[in-house]
Amino acid sequence: MIDLAKTAPGLVSLAKTAQVSLENHGLAHERAAVYLVLDHSGSMAPYYRDGSVQHLAEQALGLSVNVDDDGAVPLIYFGSHVDQPEDVRLDSYTGVINRTHSHVAWGSTDYARAIQYVADDYESAAKRYPMPPALVLFQSDGEPDSRRAAAGALRAVSRLPIFWAFVGFGDRITFLESLDDLPGRAVDNASFFHARDPHTVTDTELYDGITAQYSQWLTDARAAGIIRTY
Repeated sequence: MIDLAKTAPGLVSLAKTAQVSLENHGLAHERAAVYLVLDHSGSMAPYYRDGSVQHLAEQALGLSVNVDDDGAVPLIYFGSHVDQPEDVRLDSYTGVINRTHSHVAWGSTDYARAIQYVADDYESAAKRYPMPPALVLFQSDGEPDSRRAAAGALRAVSRLPIFWAFVGFGDRITFLESLDDLPGRAVDNASFFHARDPHTVTDTELYDGITAQYSQWLTDARAAGIIRTY
């Protein structure tokens, strides 16, 4: 069990807030592999500068310590390409966004490429050892390069034990929100939370926005045989 008071005291409050949200939605004893997938298109630059993205990384780690015991969240940037420079870790999370994203090229907004990258990474890991379901925090502030490709990618991965918690920054996220109700999936494998101004969204609001539908997905995915029991 991770002792945050010793390893990462700055995350204690976030972890406690996430724990309450998990408990309120019946998820106190669930395990998950948390991923953080971040939009690195040019329009995102202000959110990187003002610390919004760094705080989301800390929120992801605060959630992860409650559902996973490895103390790390894979950090994935997507634009025209996908980059995975390092994990967000308990011993190095401070400043991790500024430290890593400055080495990643700004690009477009290829949702489909990012979705497929995570699916491939998860399936590769699952071949090596038993994996809990994946809980992916997928953040964007804009429209994808291709709506058809993005929708197709989400449908294609709906038979995998991966849940996509879409987080929208700003106002240009109509399509991202629409993925929450996308038809043609094996099960509803996504949620949407609108953090229009990340600075005014509380940690409780974000965590509740993620965990409420994640709980329902677990039930549906187990009933459909998508989640295996080890």
